[in-house]
Order: sequence, then structure tokens, then C-alpha cells
Amino acid sequence: MKRPILLSGIAIAAALTFSSQTHAQTWPTRPVRMMVAFPPGTPGDVTLRTIGERVGNGLGQVMVVENKPGAGGNVGAETVANAAPDGYTVLEGPDTIFSINPLVYGKLNFKPDSLVPLTTLVTFSQMLVCHPSVGVKSVAELTALAKTKSLNYASGGVGVPGHLVMEMYLAASGTQMVHVPYKGPAPAAQDLLAGQVACAFLVTNAVAPHVKAGRLTGLAMSGRKRSNLVPQVPTMQEAGVPNFDATFSEMLYVPKGTPPEVMQRIYSEVNNALAVPEIREKLAVIDATPVGMGPEEAAKRVRDETERWTPVVRKLGLKLE
Repeated sequence: MKRPILLSGIAIAAALTFSSQTHAQTWPTRPVRMMVAFPPGTPGDVTLRTIGERVGNGLGQVMVVENKPGAGGNVGAETVANAAPDGYTVLEGPDTIFSINPLVYGKLNFKPDSLVPLTTLVTFSQMLVCHPSVGVKSVAELTALAKTKSLNYASGGVGVPGHLVMEMYLAASGTQMVHVPYKGPAPAAQDLLAGQVACAFLVTNAVAPHVKAGRLTGLAMSGRKRSNLVPQVPTMQEAGVPNFDATFSEMLYVPKGTPPEVMQRIYSEVNNALAVPEIREKLAVIDATPVGMGPEEAAKRVRDETERWTPVVRKLGLKLE
């Protein structure tokens, strides 16, 4: 009685393997949706639109980029988490969706482990900028002013990179500012340019032109390297804040259960695109550094960032329902 059962199990396993291989060979047969969890113009959005045509040509299908912003990336993540694990719906967003959001949001409408990292697209930093009316030219001057005057700062939302980096700085400098969160970095930048808020940490490509034009004052970069867009702006460490480093990653994720062969296909085409000199030059314009690491390395990146940010978030007591 046991022999037929064993043979049946082998037959089922063989059939599943054949089905998986067949799916990988025929995939994709329709357009692939890349769901960006943040608004247009953010590093991940620009990166996908920069590599989209080349990736689509490699896949033999159109790569459709859609923006689904909200709740620090949670809205987009929920959409993709509920999608079929067939490779036709992919999430794009910063590592903070999985390293920070589970710590900040008391309730998520998706399970973080229902999505798995596929690849790291690019890394990026933020720039600390202030409106000229604030009257500061350096981080040291801002720190001194914040200790004697009430100031506020803008961000693209609670728990997003700009919010976290500013809170890191405030904790390190022993100062306080009132947080004014916006629904995305674009409206935050608009009010900053209008002088409605004093300062902000925002993505470099969005504020560099305004720093060059004198409409904003660039004080420091959040990462360990200066930006090629505004090389005169020092890093936070150079500006006198020791051991300060806040570099973020834009990543791709797929629903758990997506066939490994399909994941490898997407990763390979994305990686090939990121290696093209012309594309790398275009990404340099937005101050994004191409990476292209595989699923295992991408997963390790999320784990490392979670470990790095957990004590920071807990110390700051950041919490949203």
C-alpha cells in the first residue's frame, strides 16, 4: 500500500517542478506592473522610469510604472501583498517600509513577511536645507539657533527617511524642532521654499537646484559622501556631528511564493539595466548610486537596516496607529 503512495508523491513533485519550469519559460505573457509606494519624482520612481524601457525590452513585455503612495509606503505595500505571486505585480519602495514601518505603525494592513526583497536598485542620501530667512549657514549655527528659538521642520510624512534623519540629528545635537509632516516630499519642499517651514531633510535632486539658485541654504548631507550635485555641501560628520550616517536604499519586492525562476528573471534584467553606462549617468543626475544586489543580499540589507534603526525609533518613541 505504501509503494503507490510514494510513487504518487514523486509524480506530484515532478509535475510541480515541470509546471514551475514551464511558467518561468513562458513568463511574462502580459505587462508587468511596478507599483511605486511613493509619489512621482522620488528616487525609486525616477530610477524605475529610467530603466523601464530597457527592462521591458529584456522581458519582452511593457513594464508599467504606477504610483500608489500613502502612509509611508504602506498603501503600495498592501496592494502588492494582496496580489497573486506570479511576478506580474512588483513593489518598489525604500527599505524603510520594512525596516521602519513595522516599528512605527501600531497596525499594518499587510504582513511584512508576505513580501520578499528582490533586489536593491539604488542608494541615496538626504540633504539638510533651510530657508534663507532662518539665517543659518552651517549645522553648528542651526544647532545654536534651535537651542534659543522655536523652529519647525518639514518631512514627506511620519517615518519616512527625511523624518528619521532629522530626528537623528536633533537627538545627537540635544535640540528640538516641531515636526510638520506632509503627504509626500513635493508639498514639503513647496512650503519650505515659501518659508512656511524652516528646514527639512529632503532628497538631494529635489533641492539641489534651489540650493544652487540661493532659494535654499544647503547645510549637510546625511550620508558618508558628499553629493556630486552640490559638492560644496559637507556631510553631517564633516559638519561636526560624529558617527552620523543615514543612507537609504530603493528596493524591489515581490509577493511571497513568487517562483524563484521568475524572481531571477526580473533581477537579471534590472541588474543588466543598472549596469548600462548611459543609465548610470542619468541616475547620477538624481544623486542615486546604482547597486543591483540579488535577493539574498537585498534581504540582508533589510535585516541590517532594521537592526540599525530599531534602537533609534524606540529611543525617539515614534508611534502611529
